[in-house]
Amino acid sequence: MRPIPRLARLAAIAALSVSVPAALAAPALAASARHTRGWQSGQPAVYVQSDNTAGNQVVVYRQAADGTLAQAGIYDTGGLGGVLAGSVVDHLASQGSLGYDPQAGLLIAVNAGSDTISVFSAAGASLTLRQVLPSGGEFPVSVAIHGDLAYVLNALGGGSVQGYRIAAGRLVPLAGSGRALGLNPNASPQYTNTPGQVAFSPDGSQLIVTTKANGNDIDVFAVSQFGFLSAGPVVNAEGATVPFAISFDGSGQLVIAQAGPDALATYDLHQDGQLTPVDALGDDQAATCWVTEADGIFYASNAGSASVSGYTISGSGALTLLGDTSTDAGTVDAAASPDGRFLYVQTGGSGIVDEFSIGVAGGLTEIGSVTVPGGTGGEGIAAG
Repeated sequence: MRPIPRLARLAAIAALSVSVPAALAAPALAASARHTRGWQSGQPAVYVQSDNTAGNQVVVYRQAADGTLAQAGIYDTGGLGGVLAGSVVDHLASQGSLGYDPQAGLLIAVNAGSDTISVFSAAGASLTLRQVLPSGGEFPVSVAIHGDLAYVLNALGGGSVQGYRIAAGRLVPLAGSGRALGLNPNASPQYTNTPGQVAFSPDGSQLIVTTKANGNDIDVFAVSQFGFLSAGPVVNAEGATVPFAISFDGSGQLVIAQAGPDALATYDLHQDGQLTPVDALGDDQAATCWVTEADGIFYASNAGSASVSGYTISGSGALTLLGDTSTDAGTVDAAASPDGRFLYVQTGGSGIVDEFSIGVAGGLTEIGSVTVPGGTGGEGIAAG
């Protein structure tokens, strides 16, 4: 692994010039939708969050058989997007701000500028706004869903998580589930010193939070059978690696995108919350912050290099770098189609989603792109 260049690589994000729209006014709570005709029942859909400070929206695209996307609707969340100080291509500086639960048919969006979350029922390319709820903290940035539980990560005020029970297509706040992360609320700049993601372990028994440069820790909470968290997390210190995004491989090993060395890393996650490092491998790109799995291949997004890097992970956790593929400027979060044939990469430089087909060896071939209305600097994408 290359020597850790501290946050020099992350500074490449700031070199991408993007204008940040000013917050204008809160939209009405009722969802509005503008549809495109031609959608057929059963067609897969891709959901993209704009995070627009003038009014957050979810833009829905229908996926054709060849993987290309066509806009099918635009839905107001009833809240406002937000911008962390210092951020450019990802105003939330997080992964997973749009949570999709195919079993319950729910889509959960964060409204960072309003300290709320929005709950939609999702039926293909059709969304219906069901709820707008407090996030339980300041500046929500990430959502994790497992079974009938959802947890939301709040980035400011030292960071916190809040739990919800999913019942009858709605979210019910889980009283007493909130936990403070105890991070330094004054650390600067905000975009590198706020937590990056919240995620459940594959069996739902643990909840993981990355802190990025604010401690350089991976926090692991135990989750009880009733959905409550341990009083505090097991704090796994990770040096100056700036742990950002979270995934898991087929063997249940934890996969972390490290923005410090621009690398992916794998860990054994133990039941006591401790982590054992297994492997780490850099990609020689800049600002490697996000990671998405597609049928066993892991794709890391490199915001400073406008690229995605493909990796495979062996059963023992060893990483192999497959190579890099260029994207539009400001590569951030990504989502794979459920069948693993297509990858949709959100790029914040101009609010573009790049569409790729995935080859048998994990190679990517660009098949098109769409521009998300009001989506410059946005983060949040899901496919189903």
